Amino acid sequence: MLRVENLDVFYGDAQALDGASLEIGEGEIVAIVGANGAGKTSLIRTIAGMLAPARGHILYRGVDIAGWPSHKVCELGIGQVAEGRQVFPTLSVAENLATGAMLARARAGRERNLGRVYALFPVLAERRSQLAGTLSGGEQQMLAIGRCLMGAPDLVMFDEPSLGLAPAIVQNVLATIRDLNREGLTCVLVEQNVAVSLKLASHAYVLENGRVTLTGSGAALLADDRVRQAYLGL
Repeated sequence: MLRVENLDVFYGDAQALDGASLEIGEGEIVAIVGANGAGKTSLIRTIAGMLAPARGHILYRGVDIAGWPSHKVCELGIGQVAEGRQVFPTLSVAENLATGAMLARARAGRERNLGRVYALFPVLAERRSQLAGTLSGGEQQMLAIGRCLMGAPDLVMFDEPSLGLAPAIVQNVLATIRDLNREGLTCVLVEQNVAVSLKLASHAYVLENGRVTLTGSGAALLADDRVRQAYLGL
């Protein structure tokens, strides 16, 4: 579904990605793990069209979208739930969700998708008139996921969805990602909780200093001594 080939990305003179390559199969949950500064968010932002690569290819269903603007990437069916949630704090829950349905691909199914989001997150239906900035962190994460789903994506990239959330809320968010995948959504998961993300993932990649250094099934990487020592403290 998505193939990244030899991606180089720079911030000025600093290189964030160095020949990064990976594949995302349709219907998979693929985890991307690594330390802070490894290049995980840079990879997500480049696929989403927010950063332009210096070199390399991003093939989505066979079309090279490297360097495409983010609105065109969204229209293809690639959604992103950004790190830090990034909801519009002065807009209501309903207004935030409406912004997600502004894509041409999503307009026809807007009411159906809204019903799906409210069924998935009943608290958002209860608080549809409430300003997003007054929601709890967990509710804002639900809203960020719901807003993305309003765009009718086929693939969603989740960037640190558990960041700053209470453990019980983290479990709910990750369970939601698992359930969405079971409904057919392809998911890319960048997550600080390495153990949980590898348990969820059918396939996973380890990024170090902008390079993919390990790849395999989630279960295989969870059992790999290098991963256990570097990221699990075992």
